[in-house]
Amino acid sequence: MQVLTNLIAVLFSVSLLYQSAGHYKVEGRYPIPGGGGFDYISIDSSARRLYVSHGTQVDVLDADTGKVVGTIPDTPGVHGAAIASSFKHGFTSNGRENKVSMFDPSTLKLIKKIDVGKGPDGIYYDPASKRVFTNNHGTHDITAIDASNGEVVGTVKLEGDGEQAIIGADGLIYVNSEDTAEVVAFDPKSLEVKKRFPIGVAKVPTGLAYDSKTNRLFIGCRNEPKMVVMDASNGKVISNFPIGGGVDFAGFDPTANLIFFSCSDGTLSIYHEKSKDSYEDAGAVKTQPSARTMAFDPKTKKIFLPAVEYLETPATEPGKRPQRTVKPGSFVIVVVGKS
Repeated sequence: MQVLTNLIAVLFSVSLLYQSAGHYKVEGRYPIPGGGGFDYISIDSSARRLYVSHGTQVDVLDADTGKVVGTIPDTPGVHGAAIASSFKHGFTSNGRENKVSMFDPSTLKLIKKIDVGKGPDGIYYDPASKRVFTNNHGTHDITAIDASNGEVVGTVKLEGDGEQAIIGADGLIYVNSEDTAEVVAFDPKSLEVKKRFPIGVAKVPTGLAYDSKTNRLFIGCRNEPKMVVMDASNGKVISNFPIGGGVDFAGFDPTANLIFFSCSDGTLSIYHEKSKDSYEDAGAVKTQPSARTMAFDPKTKKIFLPAVEYLETPATEPGKRPQRTVKPGSFVIVVVGKS
């Protein structure tokens, strides 16, 4: 009887683990009209809105229905959007004009444009310092903006091309430096760089997620596709695991301890954090090729991934690459949920 009891307990534990870590699948797709490129997608979970970069504009969708509820125009080469809800302000990083558009999230109307460093890419809001930050690839630095009035308050000397960023339990902001293969931590108030952690075991870090309870950074690297687990306190690399190719973004579910990496090969890699130094593959989801960025919704636990289909035109001259263009009418948001 004791053996049977133990067996039942083990099976029950495995069942609970499977329920928490598995069962993710593609639930549907939200079509978005129009052509053009794309990059980041962000979610305002409380307002139930998705902000989707789309060439020279940002499309705003209802997160629950996929209905396009509006557009933020005139954002040339837009990469992403950040929402400062407490000030009722939104911000977009316009890479081709070296500016940030500050807008009203309720009306989507432009308030003003802000000059930042060259090539603003990733953009994010830190509620503690009440500042918005842009990772500028052209000047290899970060611009800090006062979210209340849109004024530039200073620059972080990152000395690298910043990709995804997270806010640490210590109040510092940690950002992947793509070209220098390190994680850089800076103080969002003083704008001083406090830590530089070489990754070592992999290069081209893009996606970055974080567990504040275990103080672990989860770094998605492209050159040899890996998830690198790092101790945020000292930069020690704990372990690394394979992920899909072409990773560009990461997410973390603190209730289920799941780590997500969206990859352009059409893979959503998922790992389960069993403890701060123990991890297991929770099973990848086949999404769609090109679905390299994502937004995790803490309310519904759904994951939203922009994707397109590409058309290839044969090269006109020997030795040249074929030309790749977006297939008209193919832009969608892939919706991944837990059954």
